[in-house]
Amino acid sequence: MYNYTIKYTAENTYENPVFESFWQYIVTPQNNSTQELNSGLFTVSEDALVEKSINGYNFETTRIHTKKPFESIAFEAVFKLTKTKADPFKIDPKFTIEDDYKAISVLDFQVDYEAFLSTTELTTLPKAHADLFDFDMSKSILDNLKKLNTWVHEYIAFKEGETTSETLLEEILEKKQGLSPSFTHLLCAIARVNKIPARYVSGYLHQGDGFFGDSQMYAWAEIFVPNLGWIGFDPANNILTDHNHIKVTHGRDYKDCEPLKQLLFSYGEKKSKCVVEVTYEQ
Repeated sequence: MYNYTIKYTAENTYENPVFESFWQYIVTPQNNSTQELNSGLFTVSEDALVEKSINGYNFETTRIHTKKPFESIAFEAVFKLTKTKADPFKIDPKFTIEDDYKAISVLDFQVDYEAFLSTTELTTLPKAHADLFDFDMSKSILDNLKKLNTWVHEYIAFKEGETTSETLLEEILEKKQGLSPSFTHLLCAIARVNKIPARYVSGYLHQGDGFFGDSQMYAWAEIFVPNLGWIGFDPANNILTDHNHIKVTHGRDYKDCEPLKQLLFSYGEKKSKCVVEVTYEQ
């Protein structure tokens, strides 16, 4: 069992006063079978209305509305949670490779998981790269996905400053560089092309075990494997997700999981700084 503390801070300064602003944060860890949120505190430096709500994917959002002018504003969120290890591979030995592919071909399956089978702007492979990675039908879906996870890890180099969370796959495949959203969008795109449901996950990564990680929020994928359910894949580190991965939300791609959306009534230059700190005690 691991006790985590997550501190999310954001500081923003503006050349001219901001007269009114609306902010939406999706940064609160969820409660699920491997993690329990024990406490969460969200504070704002300015006088503001802070409200909680649930988004379309059933994850918590924090909404802030300021009405008084300001030239700087700071946000801080501190979360404490407990993570446990879980073994996702409770495989029924009677479930064959043939059953794997039969399961994903059933119409009911395709209807149930349509949202995570359809491509989006950020998970569309260019036509010239449509056959980047082909599944080996003689091997199980899980084995193919493990191989795909490694392939994506080796195809893209982890590097800051070359791409953003909303860079299209065409540019990512050309530069072969990016941060965790680039790896995740490519993994999801190829899984969906092969008729496997895949969803983009936004959360936090504890990097103390030597993992690569973004300086702010981190991204990985959850892919549905027949007979197993949703399995987490971290292509940037070429691993399956473990207790170091703390989930906040999931969606079709980054746009569904964007940590911050804002509307400001102001003009001129602005400076923003965001820092995420993840620590734990075993």
